[in-house]
Amino acid sequence: MTLALGCIADDYTGASDLANTLTRNGLRTVQTIGVPRDDLALPDVDAVVVSLKSRSIAAADAVAKSRAADQWLRSRGVRHVLFKICSTFDSTDAGNIGPVMDALQADSGDAIVLVTPAFPGTARTVYQGNLFVGAVPLNESPLKDHPLNPMHDANLIRVLGRQSKSPIGLVDLASVAQGAEAIRARLAKLAADGVRAAIIDAVFDRNLEMIGLAALDHRLSVGASGLGLGLARGLVGSGLIAATTGSENAGAPVGGLAACLAGSCSQATLGQIAAAERIMPVLKLDPDKIVAGADEVQRALDWAGEHLAKGPILIASSSTPEQVAAVQARHGRDAAGHAIEQAMATLSEGLVRTGVRRLVVAGGETSGAVVDRLGIPGFLVGPEIAPGVPVLRAVGAGGDGMLLALKSGNFGGPGFFEDALRLMR
Repeated sequence: MTLALGCIADDYTGASDLANTLTRNGLRTVQTIGVPRDDLALPDVDAVVVSLKSRSIAAADAVAKSRAADQWLRSRGVRHVLFKICSTFDSTDAGNIGPVMDALQADSGDAIVLVTPAFPGTARTVYQGNLFVGAVPLNESPLKDHPLNPMHDANLIRVLGRQSKSPIGLVDLASVAQGAEAIRARLAKLAADGVRAAIIDAVFDRNLEMIGLAALDHRLSVGASGLGLGLARGLVGSGLIAATTGSENAGAPVGGLAACLAGSCSQATLGQIAAAERIMPVLKLDPDKIVAGADEVQRALDWAGEHLAKGPILIASSSTPEQVAAVQARHGRDAAGHAIEQAMATLSEGLVRTGVRRLVVAGGETSGAVVDRLGIPGFLVGPEIAPGVPVLRAVGAGGDGMLLALKSGNFGGPGFFEDALRLMR
């Protein structure tokens, strides 16, 4: 199997977002969980998105996992690899975007790396190197309050500069607006001046298309799913691959029981949980009891057993930012986060054991813990539930044939859970 595009995603929901974007723009795409085993049978595809749970782990571990994924992709003939990051650039001054970028760049031999989290379709734009959410800088938006990787600086040149060993430059919107040749010229000038990575402005999809064309000259790029859009359109538009419409059976009905798990604490997910309470039974977990080791998981499974036969249910560990801060203050940030993730993973395992075949998961860290626990090695990409969130059909061991949706916390409209279940039959 020779692939046109390889991607390394730093969390599972972001990987699903990217796989959805590539599929919608003409690339036959498979999402794998971790670096695939050599004996994992993959269909004939144009792109593979290797999903890692590396956004919030130690930087050295994130580098090692990312390099292993890169080596697997290169061994399958991939020339260009996209390191997929969150469109809110979720990271701390210790990483992990900068350290992973530096390592993959060293392996690629590229003189300069293009970097942009812009994705106008989800209201993420970059102007003069600053990341905007809608009309406001990232640090003035509700998205700044990620419980593990809060983002309080919208200037990506500064943010990446604090993480990376490389000098960081800017390809501004004036250059991008002139097209791919102007981007190439600006990158060449920056590289000649010793700049090793460049934040690139983008406010419209057409900007991403030009960036994608320029990026394909290189072996590595760094960005959100918007850059995936540009790369896919560049590959199709240049005739390097023929556009397709994705897997025909990825969204075929599976039947069985249906459940939703919510671990995200974003405002969007909290609103979606409130909307779900009008149409299905909802159980809200006590995070203090989870961290303290009280039998909150068994309580939830007993509750689920009473309701599942009647229709879909939702179990949530989500809390407001103030409640999250209070729990972290009482138990420690890492301990609280780990305990809640593992509780949700144990819940998913119990739900599947009772016959759940359709599972909706909200939250990047929660999704990672759930998929790891279920042992699912990969997914085919099905119909889109909401921008950036497709239906996924599990392939390989650990739930073969199940339908899942893995939602980043901020994605989807108020009725997301109902919308997902309507498509996951």
